[in-house]
Order: sequence, then structure tokens, then C-alpha cells
Amino acid sequence: MAAGKDTNPVEITDRDADWHRFLKTRYKKGLDELSREYPHSRSLYINYRDIESFGKTGTELADELLENPGKVIGDIKDSIRTHRLVKTRKKDEQPDIHVRFINLPRKIAIREIRSEHIGKFISVEGILRKTTEVRPRITLAVFRCPAGHRTVKAQTYGPFAEPDGCQADGCTQKKLELIPRFSKFVDSQKLRIQESPEGLRGGEQPQTIDLDVTDDICGIVAPGDRIVVNGILRSMQRSSYGSKSTIFDIYLECNSIEVAEKEFEEVNISEEDEKEIIALSNDPNIYRKISHSIAPTIYGVDDVKDAIALQLFGGIAKEMPDGSRLRGDIHVLLIGDPGIAKSQMLRYVVRLSPRAIYTSGQSTTSAGLTATAVKDEFGDGRWTLEAGALVLADMGVACVDEMDKMEKHDRSALHEAMEQQSISVAKAGITATLKSRCALLGAANPKYGRFDDFVPIGDQINMPPSLLSRFDLLFVLADKPEHERDLAIAEHIIKAHSVGELIAQHNREPIPGVDEEYITEQLKPVTPEIDPAMFRKYVAYAKRTCFPRLSDEAREELIAYYMKLRDLADANKPVPVTARQLEAIVRLAEASARIRLSSVIEKSDAERVITIIDTCLRQVAYDPSSGTFDIDILATGVSKSKRDLIRTLKQVIRDIADENGRAHKPDVIELVRQQGFDRDEVERQLTAMLRSGEAMEPKHDIVKLI
Repeated sequence: MAAGKDTNPVEITDRDADWHRFLKTRYKKGLDELSREYPHSRSLYINYRDIESFGKTGTELADELLENPGKVIGDIKDSIRTHRLVKTRKKDEQPDIHVRFINLPRKIAIREIRSEHIGKFISVEGILRKTTEVRPRITLAVFRCPAGHRTVKAQTYGPFAEPDGCQADGCTQKKLELIPRFSKFVDSQKLRIQESPEGLRGGEQPQTIDLDVTDDICGIVAPGDRIVVNGILRSMQRSSYGSKSTIFDIYLECNSIEVAEKEFEEVNISEEDEKEIIALSNDPNIYRKISHSIAPTIYGVDDVKDAIALQLFGGIAKEMPDGSRLRGDIHVLLIGDPGIAKSQMLRYVVRLSPRAIYTSGQSTTSAGLTATAVKDEFGDGRWTLEAGALVLADMGVACVDEMDKMEKHDRSALHEAMEQQSISVAKAGITATLKSRCALLGAANPKYGRFDDFVPIGDQINMPPSLLSRFDLLFVLADKPEHERDLAIAEHIIKAHSVGELIAQHNREPIPGVDEEYITEQLKPVTPEIDPAMFRKYVAYAKRTCFPRLSDEAREELIAYYMKLRDLADANKPVPVTARQLEAIVRLAEASARIRLSSVIEKSDAERVITIIDTCLRQVAYDPSSGTFDIDILATGVSKSKRDLIRTLKQVIRDIADENGRAHKPDVIELVRQQGFDRDEVERQLTAMLRSGEAMEPKHDIVKLI
């Protein structure tokens, strides 16, 4: 035993020397910087990889850090103090600095944290859901008794601990008062992180863990950020109504926070994957393959699938020198008759995108989409911010189904999120701006449940024009009977169902003659050409590495198309297309080049995108009465011809009215009709004016403007 006693102190002094050697060789620059900046900068950041690579000793030190972090952090601080590695301006002052570790090799999922991790150094990744304000917390409390003696008591995280009585000799005073002036405080903040939605299966509830953050790393992150937290797992005993429980709560004593700014880092791409991705990108049929890999069980709607493929890859967000930002995300809206598999499309996109959130309009509020201020026990009864769906979908796709069923004021929350890509919150004394750089894929039904061919499309979409104009692409999916197409759809659906039945039956009791090959062959029509897992990696890889530039031919092609549409306008005709559409075309062209992982946007990309935009404009902005495109239908909800009609109607009523302002209705209709308007259209517009209160009908067939 004596030998053991001798070696123990040596072990401790050895560690001190090891850390001193490590810091002197690897972190001399960092320590010098700390000496200069102290007390404004109080943290020394040590990269875990640097410790590991410090020879044999380094491996031991790294292992010891993970197993016994409290001792190691104490050792490093002792080493810095003993060898005066940080020199302050005041000669005899002992600097109080923090040692923080980053870049740990293994991250533990929140749902996999177990009792054996208590007291160990772990790294956890997730999305920040809630934060409290930064508030001072007492770490060293100084008490005074009536006789004037002072007692010092150290405080830890959790309930406030008071001494039993005065500690001075011979003093029996029990009643002590706290003196805040001599006590020591530190900034503290509480955070709650939730595991990333990417890794969740089916209906799992995402799990959360609370973090205790102190001193100079307080207040550096906001709700919605994706962060990696390194720290020591601590436990705290639960107590209810004064009785202590045997169950303990866990929290993470935060040592360092790394903001995961690298997009899609959570999608691991191996070297084999990279080779496969590059091989795929060189395939001449890559566009067909990608659009066929999106919802293969849905037959047809190829133009929509092409658009969704472009949306998944996205354009490039540009940061301008003046600080403004041009969005790169592409917003798509599908408006269609019931039963055309819109929701299924959205569900499939959630599976394919590396980051996606699905919400349905009926049950969605503006607070759930943006951010809420909540008052609960998490912030000890104070207000805390909780991030909503659009913030959680940052850098991904937000799928909003049933957009027409949303409340009007809830829908207005989307305006800022779509164009400025941020969400401003001013609630309960909290003002904050959260990032929501996500592409929006919306689905909606026409106002009357189905499309009516005889009513202008703008009247059938139950959404404000200001919101519609923010979508880069609008698809109108009308369900029109068409013999050949209907037959193909029927065969496709029946085939998908019958193969499903076959597999279910075969799993229960094997059917003779049915083997894996047969099933694979039968499943061919509904099997995606690119496996969903591979597809996600492909999208993540493209977004990470590919930033294409416009070639001169593509630039000319896009400008020519834009000018062709603009030139349709003259003094009497409407404005056919606005600059917003041109921006949309550029974004789509960037996405088209990204699909091939190309660094140049070529003429073929421009042509492909112009075809898609043309299809959309023909469906949505075509004004059949004038035979031209009219973006006003979309931008204001009223087409140019309709505005002309209203103006003419009012003018005619004024012209033929008597001194009381009354005019004979049939005369008005006849005079307006003579100016080249359709009789039914005039009657419909007059009825609308009467209904909206612009005109009134004091007697039968008499109209008067109000």
C-alpha cells in the first residue's frame, strides 16, 4: 500500500506537467491573446482533435477528459495558474478563466442519453427551441450575523443553500442576512434544445434537454439555430411538495456551444456516395431520373415534379456588399381539384428534402408557423421564445397543406417569411428577428371546391394577391376527363394496389412462384429511379458544393424572354410580367444547373426554365378576353379588362343619370355593351357593384352610384 501512496501524488504533478507542455506547444498564441484581452475575453478554446494528436500522452489526456471532465478542467486551470501562462495587467491578480473544449468526435442523440453518461463529457446536437433572458446567478454567497461576523457559502445550480448558523467561534446566531455587495455573481441563461427532425421515425415525439449556460457564452444563440453543445451531464433530484423523489432530472452543464452553420452537415456523405453522386450527375437522363424519383406512385403531373425537383435543389442566396440579401429559395404553390394527390406530393417532399417540416393549414396558427412567446416553468415564470415551423425548416423546405383553409391573419405571417426570409417577433416585451431561409411548398383547393371553367382563375383562388405574387411558380391542376390519360392513371393505380396486396399476402404465407425478383419486377413502375436516401445525399451535396454562374448565352435567353413578355404591354394593355418573375426565372435556372452539378448555367437550363414558367403563366395569368398575359390577375386579383369595365360602367351611369344621380339599368347595360364589352360580363359586374356597396338600386331597374 505504501508504494501506492507514493505514486499517487506523482500522478497528479505529472498531469500538471503534461498540460503545461501541451499548452506551451499548441496554445501559446491563444494564451498570449487571453493575456492581452483579459477580462473582456475569458475563455480558452481547446480543440479536442489537438489533444488527441499530442502523442501517447494526448490520447490519455483526451480519454481522461471524457471520463472525468471536472478533474481535467481543474488540472488545466491549476496548470495555467501555477505556471502563470496568462499574465494580467495587475501583477498579483489570479485570472479566472474558462477552459472550453470544441470539436468532440462523437455526438450523442438526446434520446440516447442514459444514466451511465452522468458526470461524463458529452456532445449533443439539436435545434434550439427556447431561451430565457440572461440573468445573474449567485455563485458565492456572503452572509452576516447581527454580531457582524461573516459567513461564506458556495452555491451550485438549483435551490439556494443557506448556512445553518454563524460559523464564527462561540457565536450562536441562527438568523443571517445575505450581503449581495460582497457576494459573487455570474451571468446565467437556460436553453432548451430539441433533437433535429431529420432523424425521427414516424410519429415519434422529438425529445428535449435543458442546458445551463454561464458567463461569456450566454446570449450568443437564438431560437431556431442548429447548435452542437459540449458539456458535462449533471443530475438533480426531483422533489414534490417537500418530499424528495428517487427519480433525478438531467441537465447539461454547458462547456461550449458551436453554431452549426454548415448546411446539411448532418447528412453524412461517404467517398463511395460521392462517386455515385458524380456518376449520376454525368448521366444525360439525370432530369428525367430525378423527376421520376419524386412520388413515383403518382402518375403524370410531370411539370409539377420538375418544378419540385428544382425547388429541392434551390437557387443561390446572394449576400450583397450593402448588407441586403437576395433569396435563393423557390416557392411553389399547387392549386388543384380534390383527389389529385397534392398532399401526397407534399408528404413525399418531406421525405426527400434533407430538412423539411410538414404542417396542415386547418390546424396551423400564425404563432405555430413563426414563433410564440410562452410563459411557463422553464423560464421560472418569465416569458420565453419558442420557435415555430418556418423557423425549424430553416435551410430546408416548409410544406404547408390546405393553405386556403388557413385563417386570414394566420396567412399574413407568411408574407415576411417568404420574401425577407426572416421572422420578426414583438411579443410580451421580447423583440427578436429569427431566420427562416426556407422554400415554401403550398397546396390549396379552389374556392368552390372545384375549378369552374367559366370564372376567371383569380376569382377562384381564395388567397390574397400579395401572397400569390410571392410564389415563383403556381400550378393549376384541374381534373378534366380525358379518355387515354384516365385509362393510364387507372391502370397505374390498380397496378400499385395489386402489387401492394401481393407483397402483403406473400409476407403472411409465401405464394408459390413469387420470389424477390418477381416482386422487384412488378414494383418497377412505382419504384423511384434514385433511392430516397441517395436522393437526400444528392441534394445535400449539390447545395454544399455547387454554385453555378450565368453564361452569356443563358443571360441573353432570359433577358430576351422577359423583354418579349414586357413588350406585350402598351398604353391600353396590362403589365404582363413584373421583375419578380425575372428573379424567379434566374433562381430556377440556377437550380437547373445545380441538378447537373454544373458550375455554369447554360442555354439549355434557360430554355428548360422558360418552358416551365410559360406553362405556369398560361394557366394563371392568361386573360382570355384580351388574349394576352396579364400578371395583374395575380398581383391585384383584378384583370386590366375588368378594371376598364368598372371604369366604363361608372362613367356611363354618371353620363345618363338625372339630377338625383339615378340611371335606367337596361340603358346603362346597352350603352356599355356598345363599347365592346360582353353583355353577361356587364350584368355580372353591375350585380357585383350593387353587392359590394359601390352602387344601389333604389327602385327596380334603377341604379345610383354611392
